[in-house]
Amino acid sequence: MTNLILRSTLLVCLVQAGSVFFSNSASAQSTSEVGIGLGGLSYKGELSPSYQLKNNRPAITAFYRKDISAPVTLRAAVMGGLLRADDGNVRGETGTVSPLAAYRNTNMKGNLVELSWVMEYNFLNYHFRKDKIHFTPYVFVGLAGFYTKTTTTSLNPALAALNKEESLIGIAIPAGVGFKYALSQHWNLGLEIGARKLFTDELDHLSKQNPVVVNSHDQDWYFYNGLSVSYTFYKIHCPDQYKDNPKLLK
Repeated sequence: MTNLILRSTLLVCLVQAGSVFFSNSASAQSTSEVGIGLGGLSYKGELSPSYQLKNNRPAITAFYRKDISAPVTLRAAVMGGLLRADDGNVRGETGTVSPLAAYRNTNMKGNLVELSWVMEYNFLNYHFRKDKIHFTPYVFVGLAGFYTKTTTTSLNPALAALNKEESLIGIAIPAGVGFKYALSQHWNLGLEIGARKLFTDELDHLSKQNPVVVNSHDQDWYFYNGLSVSYTFYKIHCPDQYKDNPKLLK
């Protein structure tokens, strides 16, 4: 399901971005934003086979947005937060802890820092103040680099080999959806839900362990969901005829 969402978001972004370059929707103004956000960071992997809300831990982000056309925005961001997962949260069909998770009895704690560059496609022009619509849903996709340092601990004495504390640097593909609302000419609120597709199964340091107690065939993911507030800066583009003849402005 997560792979389907990632592919769909990527396809929408590519199609919509391509249409921008063949349209004549040039705007008389451009905007940029700076903002901060608070949310939750969650992990999906050996210790959490599916997204679990109870694994969310605090995360904070700071970002800069720059529009390159009416619908397309580029965003650079730094995000940091905590990671947490526990076999005790993995439930089977009967509602109890699944047999493998109960036997492994392992948990992971740590932190993560991410630098990301994404392209956002806004479905509505919420910065156009003469319009009555001051909100827009959007989709995004991009590239990110991350650093994590996590500790994995098993409470089963027979699985002492699972106990590790290691750091990891890697690449991820961020993709997701969001919603922006312009409170005023300069202040905005945002809501975002995003997934990060990794190219490693070592976020929890378990992939190289005994295949009897781990699944080494699925790569790890992490997710960021949060609220943000941002401030918009406007730049008004002066038409060429006024640049060549400033007297027309008088």
